[in-house]
Amino acid sequence: MADFFNDFWHWYVAIITLLSILGCGILLWSQSSYRAKVGADGKVETTTGHVWDEDLTELNTPMPRWWVVLFYLTIAFGLAYLALYPGLGSYAGKLEWNAAGEYKAELAQARQEHGPLFAAFAGQDIKALAADPQAQAIGQRLFLNYCAQCHGSDARGSKGFPNLADRDWLHGGEPSVIKASIMHGRVGAMPPMGAALGSDKDLESVAQYVRSLSGLAADPIKVAFGKPKFGACVACHGAQGQGNPALGAPNLADKVWLYGGSQETVMETIRKGRTNTMPAFGEFLGEEKVHVLAAYVWSLSNPPVTMAAAK
Repeated sequence: MADFFNDFWHWYVAIITLLSILGCGILLWSQSSYRAKVGADGKVETTTGHVWDEDLTELNTPMPRWWVVLFYLTIAFGLAYLALYPGLGSYAGKLEWNAAGEYKAELAQARQEHGPLFAAFAGQDIKALAADPQAQAIGQRLFLNYCAQCHGSDARGSKGFPNLADRDWLHGGEPSVIKASIMHGRVGAMPPMGAALGSDKDLESVAQYVRSLSGLAADPIKVAFGKPKFGACVACHGAQGQGNPALGAPNLADKVWLYGGSQETVMETIRKGRTNTMPAFGEFLGEEKVHVLAAYVWSLSNPPVTMAAAK
């Protein structure tokens, strides 16, 4: 509410809010001021005179006193709240409270409480942390909070999101590389190659060749025709299709497919390209938490025997 471009909207919101509350109060007062009607015969009339279906009569009785008092208290509470907290345009309230400030205060408190623990972990090697039960438990909770939405709670990923529990890494599986990926994020972009490769038959032949690299069923004739055209892909994926971790170009010679290895999917990938983005968590989590998280992620693709040998 403090980001108004000019004062008009501040006053607009404040006036509308106060007039609405005032209107509620006036309406309540007008309806709660009960005045009994006296008929020509001198008796108090308890109905409005409206009758439906011969026996349904609309009463003219006052609103319950407890309900009226409760409504007035609600109005008083609303006015007190608006005086203390934000709600009237850009007015910050007497307490000057805001959600961002509370979040920062809670974050500072959490860092004060847990900072020494993460500081102790920060001085240890990532592979050593992967064998530390306490660090692993903390790393798992961090993973479930910040990574499971894309990679799954079991870290096996899904279409378009890498499996972190195998040993297939786009940028490399060394602990330092994993930490860098979490800290700074990654952007993977394969350009659309449809126009460069030619017709749909050309794309089909290249897709057949790509599938053959990982041992999938492929037409030998189309493979032979697609192999020379694969030269347009060598700059990123290499002559043997084994990828390039420096570029994040995937290995096409294994049986790991980020989007699927069917003929149709491979052709779609070649024709339209793919773009993937992993957000950076360094600024949000801080390097010490990322250090513990990286140890947990590294452990997912390294069995206990490997971790024991690394100690």
